[in-house]
Amino acid sequence: MQIFTDLGQLMSQNSLLLLSLTAVFGLMVGSFLNVVILRQPKRMFFEWRQQCQLLLDSDKQVSANENKTAAEADPIKAPPGIVKQRSFCPSCEHQLSALDNIPLFSYLFLRGCCRYCKKRISIRYPLVELLTALVSALVVWHFGYSIEAVYGLIFSWVLIVLSGIDIDHQLLPDDIVLPLLWIGLIISLSGVGVSPNDAIIGAVAGYLILWSIYQLFKLLTGKEGMGYGDFKLLAVLGAWLGWQMLPLIVLLSSLLGAVIGGILLIIRRKGSQPIPFGPYLAIAGWTALLWGDKLTGFYLSYFRL
Repeated sequence: MQIFTDLGQLMSQNSLLLLSLTAVFGLMVGSFLNVVILRQPKRMFFEWRQQCQLLLDSDKQVSANENKTAAEADPIKAPPGIVKQRSFCPSCEHQLSALDNIPLFSYLFLRGCCRYCKKRISIRYPLVELLTALVSALVVWHFGYSIEAVYGLIFSWVLIVLSGIDIDHQLLPDDIVLPLLWIGLIISLSGVGVSPNDAIIGAVAGYLILWSIYQLFKLLTGKEGMGYGDFKLLAVLGAWLGWQMLPLIVLLSSLLGAVIGGILLIIRRKGSQPIPFGPYLAIAGWTALLWGDKLTGFYLSYFRL
């Protein structure tokens, strides 16, 4: 224990060392986040298909000797797990060695191509690793060597995963969103961050704000303007940051959605393509985590409120 105490004192006194170690660790975490972003939706879709197959078999009332489990009846191979199965090339499915899996550096060394099939590797992999390293360093720079930094890192990493999945599939999985909500509420009981009252009110208000907007939009247009995952994600942000940050988060995410979404629509030249709102909520929530008080204070002082 004394070794960890001495190491903590050293890093708290040497911010450059702390930030450097955090950035390197962030690269490794970013590599794992890439795996979660890629594999978690595939596992969810496979499980849903299994459940649908079980229902179909039940409806047909097949005989006992013909009855099979969904896994046996489904000819599609189950997708790889998130932790146990090693990484492989998405093109040739060759298992990658340790040298091929060094965050960022393997991509640069291989010049963005698979060592075995020579096909291009998506640039998103190193970008997620770089983003995770940068975000992690900023969180630790803001909170220092503290338990708040640990909570902030967990919060930031999960937001990156949710943003990546939402961009790919317009989906915010309950398996990830709901645990993050409970963690935020539990942390409020520890005396770190917002109070339990602010966290609970924030979670309830966060959900109801977007739920009300959804219902109003659907009543006026007959269309669904967003998904239920967005309601839950704003509830998560309210639980972690308190109800006081919700106006700032809603304002920032709406501005980001209008600006970035408008630019993407112009570039893609598709007028009715759905745009995920989760990444904008995540960016706004992460911004509020680090600079929410300053931004709110600036806004109030600027308008003399």
